[in-house]
Amino acid sequence: MSDIQRYLLKVDDDKNGAEQIAKETARKIESKGITLIDVVESLGEYINDEDSSIRSNAVTYLSHVIVTLSETTLSRHQIQVLCQFLCDRVGDGGAILGLKKLQCLKRFNGDMATMTLRALLEHFQDLMIRPHSQRLQVLELLHELMQNHRAALQTLGNEAIVGITDLVSGEKDPRSLMIIFSFLHVIMVEWDIADQAETLFDSVFCYFPITFRPPPDDPYKITAQDLKARLRNCIAASSLFAPFAFPQLIEKLDSTSPNVKKDVLQTLTACASSYGVAAVSNYSVTLWDSLKYEILNVQEEDLAEEALVTLQAIATRLGKGLTSTSQTTSLAIYLKPILAESKEQLQEPQHKQAKPIGQILGSLGTSSSSAFLLIVKAIVPALLTLYQDAESIASQKSLLEVLVQLCNAAVALDQMSDAKLSFSGVEHPLSPFKDRLFELFSQALMGTASEEVTFRIVALQGLLRLCQIGNYLQKSEVGMVVQYLDEIVFTADLGGRDDVPNEAIEALVTISKIKPHLIMDITFPAFMARLPDQPSEDQDSYIITLEGLARLSVERSISDTLIRRLLNKLEFVLSNTGPATYAQALLSTIDYVLSRRDLSTDPNLNNYHEKIVVSFVSRAALASVNAGPQMLMEPATLEILGRLVGRIIRALDEHRRKSVALETYTFFVEPEAPFDAVLYRQHVPEKRRYTLILSTWILASVGSAASTLYTVADDVDLDRLLNEITRLALSETVPLIRFYLLKQLALLVNRSSAPQGPNDAFRIMQDPLNAAQIVDPSPSIDATPVVFWTAKALDRGGRGSCPGFAVE
Repeated sequence: MSDIQRYLLKVDDDKNGAEQIAKETARKIESKGITLIDVVESLGEYINDEDSSIRSNAVTYLSHVIVTLSETTLSRHQIQVLCQFLCDRVGDGGAILGLKKLQCLKRFNGDMATMTLRALLEHFQDLMIRPHSQRLQVLELLHELMQNHRAALQTLGNEAIVGITDLVSGEKDPRSLMIIFSFLHVIMVEWDIADQAETLFDSVFCYFPITFRPPPDDPYKITAQDLKARLRNCIAASSLFAPFAFPQLIEKLDSTSPNVKKDVLQTLTACASSYGVAAVSNYSVTLWDSLKYEILNVQEEDLAEEALVTLQAIATRLGKGLTSTSQTTSLAIYLKPILAESKEQLQEPQHKQAKPIGQILGSLGTSSSSAFLLIVKAIVPALLTLYQDAESIASQKSLLEVLVQLCNAAVALDQMSDAKLSFSGVEHPLSPFKDRLFELFSQALMGTASEEVTFRIVALQGLLRLCQIGNYLQKSEVGMVVQYLDEIVFTADLGGRDDVPNEAIEALVTISKIKPHLIMDITFPAFMARLPDQPSEDQDSYIITLEGLARLSVERSISDTLIRRLLNKLEFVLSNTGPATYAQALLSTIDYVLSRRDLSTDPNLNNYHEKIVVSFVSRAALASVNAGPQMLMEPATLEILGRLVGRIIRALDEHRRKSVALETYTFFVEPEAPFDAVLYRQHVPEKRRYTLILSTWILASVGSAASTLYTVADDVDLDRLLNEITRLALSETVPLIRFYLLKQLALLVNRSSAPQGPNDAFRIMQDPLNAAQIVDPSPSIDATPVVFWTAKALDRGGRGSCPGFAVE
C-alpha cells in the first residue's frame, strides 16, 4: 500500500497519524529512497477524484510532505513546479499550507509570488466561504508574501489592490483583521493607489468604529485598542484618503457615545499628523468648526483634551518648517477664525468659555513658533486692554489665566530645539510686552488682598513662567521675583488655609534649577536669617522657614550649604537653653535633605559620619548622665536622631558598619567618660535607659554587621545578649523603651547567623514564662510581647534572611 493510500485511510480518524505518514514520505525523499516526481505521480487518481474531500486530502498530504522537507532539498525548478501545481489546486483546499512553506524558501522568486497571489485572487469566492482556520491561513500567506516579495507583488498594481480588497471583504475575526490591517497598510503607504484610493479606504473604514470586546479567556490576547491602533494607521496612511476620511469622521463626531467620539478624535489627530499640508489645509477650518464645540461646551473632560490634541496636530502639520507669518499661509488661514472666536469670547471673561479659550490658545501656541507668533500678535494686545478695563477680580483672573496659558506655550517652545532655532536672531514674540506683563503679574501677586488666593496663585504662575522663558527676563528682574516669593513665605500664616506660600516655595524650587545662584544669593541668606537662635516656647514660625529650606535643597551646592548651616545652628541651640521642639525641627530638616540624596556615593559621607553619627550619638549618651545637652534626651529628639543616624549608617561600607555595630551600646563614648552601658546592670536610671532607643536604630541600620556584636566583642555572645534584652524588655516600665527593646530582640533573632541564636529564640517562644521567671517569680510578668516579636522576626525569615526588617 502506497503512502498516499495509507494517509487517506487514516486522515479522517487520526490526523496526527496521517501527518506522521507524510513525514515518512519526506524522509524517503531526503534519503533518495523515492523522488518528488514519484510522490506527485502517486496523487494522480486522487487529485482528480469527483469527491472534493478526497481531492483536498490528497493536496494536503503533498503540503505536509513539503512542510517537512528541509530548506535545501528542493531545487528552484522543483519549487516552480510545486508552486504551479498547488496554485492550480487552491480551490480544492490543502494547498495553502504548502504554498506558505514554499514562499519562505530562498529559491522562491518574484514570479512565483505573483503566480501565488493571482491564484488566491482567482479563487477568492471559494476562499471566503471556508472555515475561519482556513481563511486565516490564506491571510497569513498573503501577509508573508507581502513581507517577503512586496516588490514583485507591487508590479500587479490595481489588479492586486482590487483583488485583495475583494478577498478580505466582510472578515470579522479579530486575528484576521489584525493581519488584514497590517498588509493593507503596506499597500496604502508604498504602492501607487491613486486610482483605487476610495476602494482601499472603504475596505478599512467599514470597520470604524471598532466595537470589539475580547472574551475573558481569550488565548490570543488581542484587545480592542490593538485593533483600533491598526485601523487608525490605515485610515491615516495616505493623503489621498482625506476627501473620504475627514467628512465621514466629522459626521461620526455627532455620536452620542463618548467612546466613539474619542476614537474619532484620535483618528482625526492621526490623519492631521500624517496627511500632507494641502490635504489638511483643505479641511482645517471645517475641522475647527466641528471640534470647538467639544472644547467650548465641554461635557467630558477627556474628550475636550482629545479635541485640543487634534487642534494642535492640525496646527503642527500646517506650521511644519514654516518661517513666514504671512496671513496667506495655510497656518494663518486656519488660525484666523480661531483667533476671531477667541477675541469674541474674551469680551466676557467671566463667562465659562474663557478658560477653554485659554486652553485652545495655549495648545495651539505650542505647535510651532510661527503659530505662537501669530497668536501673540493677535491676542496679547487685546488681553492687556481687556485686563485694564476689567472691573472685577473674577474678570481679571480669567484674563490672567489666558496669559499664563500663552506663557506656558512660550516655555514649552523654549524647550524645543526647532522652536529655539526659529526665534534665534529675532525678537521673542513676547518681548514687546515684557514690561507690561511683569508689572501686571507683580501687581496682581503683591498688591492684591491675601484673601484672593486663586487670583494670586495665577499671578505667581505667570511670573514663574516669565522666569522660565530663556533669556527673557534680566537677572535683576528674576531676582525681584525671588524676593517677592521670599516675602510671601515669610509672611505666611501657619494656621491659615492660604495655598500661596506653598506655591511660592514650589516656584523657588523651580527657579533654583535654572538660576541656582539667585537662590544662594537672595533666598538662602534670607531664610537662614529668619531662623532664631532661641525661639520662645510659643514661637513656631521657624517651621515654614525650615520647610522652605528643605524643599529648596534640590541642587547639590544648595543642600551642602544648608546642612552645614543647620548643623551650626543646631550646635548653638544645643549649647543654650531653648525648646526641644526647635532642635527636633532642625534634625528633621537635616534628615529630609539627606533622604533626597544617594548617600552611598556622597563625597561628604565621612563628614556626616563623624559630625552627626559619632558626635550626636555620643553627646546623647553623655546627656543621659547629665554630662551633655539635655535636649538630646527628649524621647522625640532621640527618635528623630535615631532615624537620621540610621540613614547615614546604612550608606557606610561593610567595614565601617562593623565598627559602628561595636558601638551599639557604648555610643562612641570615650572609656574615661562618666557613662556606663545599660546592659548587664541592675536598677539603671530611666534617663539612661532611653539611650536604648538609639541602640535599636543603630542595630537596625548596620544590617548583617550586627553579628560583630557577638563574634568580636569579648564580653558578649548571642545567647547572653538575647537573654539580657529579654530581661530588660520584661522588666521595663516605660512603654516607649519597652517597644524599642522588643524591636531589638526581633532584630537580633531575625539577623542572627549563629546556630544557637534561632534555637534560643525558639526556647523563648516555646516557654516565655521561663524567661519571665528570671525577672520575677510571680505570675504578674506578661511574656506575650516577647513571644509576639520573636515570632514576627522568625516569620520574616529568621537567621538574617530579611535585611528589610527595620525599626520603622
